[in-house]
Amino acid sequence: MNLSVSSYDDLSDRIAAVRDEHGERRPGGADGRQPVHTVYVPADRFSRSTPADFGAEALRLLNTHTPGAGSFGAAFGLDPEIAGLVRERVAAKLSAEPVEDVRIDFEDGYGVRPDAEEDGHIEQVVEAVAAAYQVKGLPHYWGVRVKSFADGGHERSMRTLDGFLTALRDRLGRLPGGFTITFPKVVAAEHVALFAEWLDRLETALGLPSGILRFEVQIETPDAILDGDGRTGLRAIATAAAGRLTAAHFGVYDYTAALGLPPHEQRLDHPACDFARHVMQVSFAGTGVRLSDGSTNVIPRNDGPDEVNAAWATHAAHVRHSLSHGFYQGWDLHPAHLPSRYAAVYAFHLSGVDDVIGRVRAWHEQASGEASGVLDEPATIKALTSRLRRAVDCGALDESVLPAS
Repeated sequence: MNLSVSSYDDLSDRIAAVRDEHGERRPGGADGRQPVHTVYVPADRFSRSTPADFGAEALRLLNTHTPGAGSFGAAFGLDPEIAGLVRERVAAKLSAEPVEDVRIDFEDGYGVRPDAEEDGHIEQVVEAVAAAYQVKGLPHYWGVRVKSFADGGHERSMRTLDGFLTALRDRLGRLPGGFTITFPKVVAAEHVALFAEWLDRLETALGLPSGILRFEVQIETPDAILDGDGRTGLRAIATAAAGRLTAAHFGVYDYTAALGLPPHEQRLDHPACDFARHVMQVSFAGTGVRLSDGSTNVIPRNDGPDEVNAAWATHAAHVRHSLSHGFYQGWDLHPAHLPSRYAAVYAFHLSGVDDVIGRVRAWHEQASGEASGVLDEPATIKALTSRLRRAVDCGALDESVLPAS
């Protein structure tokens, strides 16, 4: 073949350099299982049996208020064709693994207390974690939320984390797997950099492997979305974390309050929250940083059916809103949130699942040379396969639905 340009090696090298630089910034999605929720429990209320207690109470509420497929489907607005299957699998989940991720809270859910009192609760939490670990009672993921660096609580924050990790090392001799720290109310990337530096010092002092202490940031201030110069602030936050950032969690109520929304409009599905979530998605897409939505603050005031069903309806609607926007994880604050969380998540995964499985199988058959009437793009098949993987991870589907690797 005749060519008009004798060589394009210099352009090829520069194109490859751009590609490689992009690959470093956006290496791809996170590996491994993502929990469907993070359950927040104030530190003074956490015990070795807390995850199991949440599950037992959630299962009691499920059996009391939705004893059959009909009442279950009506409570959560499910298609009658899948209501029975969803209920069966939700009940099994609440019995076997009710909590996928727990965060022991020393921040807003705990409040500001005298140092001696918080120090005492650190000791209490360490004993509870150690006891749960020894009987395999810790959830798959777990961790602590410390106080923010943004509002004067930084010294208490560092003291709490140091005291907790030191006592846990002395008690167990190791850091159980699945541990994550939540760093809240980020207002500046510089605070994130300082927190990462603090973790480096802790690892050295505790004799931990470098980089083992990883954390998630809470995006709950306007400053995290747009920095002081009016630029998107999230990529600078990720860079400042120095490779330790696992996730970004959206904080609904601090964010909406900071925007000046009236209390009755401070809700997960407000359009202002959608804007923040979309900025998070664009900023963190392909970086390996997982996204989580925030919480619903509606809980039943008593055990009456009207209270429970109203709380379930609100929470399930919020979970569906998150799922529709591509946020597959959220916060739960009360045992009553577990049935509605899993009902909404399982219904999301099971609705139309036969079509999803068929499209994935057809694509693999087409790739192997077999005739197929489906012309999906590779990116679509990747998304559909990820959906199946999420469904399997959370218990909505069995492993057999996944395509052979």
